[in-house]
Amino acid sequence: MRIVLIPVAALGLLGAAAPAAPREDTLASALAGRVAGTPVDCVEKSRLDGPQIIDKKTLIYRESGRRIWRNDLIGECPGLQPMDTLVVEIFGSQLCRNDHFRALTPGLRIPGPICRLGKFTPYDKPEKAK
Repeated sequence: MRIVLIPVAALGLLGAAAPAAPREDTLASALAGRVAGTPVDCVEKSRLDGPQIIDKKTLIYRESGRRIWRNDLIGECPGLQPMDTLVVEIFGSQLCRNDHFRALTPGLRIPGPICRLGKFTPYDKPEKAK
């Protein structure tokens, strides 16, 4: 088992000057112009940037700027906030459904409760007609 710290705070700093957008606006803007594919259980961790925390039930991962993966957590993750760092238990080279993680809030030493990743849904831009 390998535990990986995934800092999320840097993503939040990019929009620090603007007030926080509601979940629907943030999720809609991230997925705008993209089409959902078939959900999968695992994705290659080495190809992902993120996560971006949308709310207590949703994470977004970006794959080399072309694909976005939406992860709908298994249940709500209490206390999960956009500036948190995720401490993820990864087995192998993939992030998978049911992998455990805990959220660590900046300034605190004790991480939140154990939460679980859900299925990963790919969102791609439709190919242009030739």
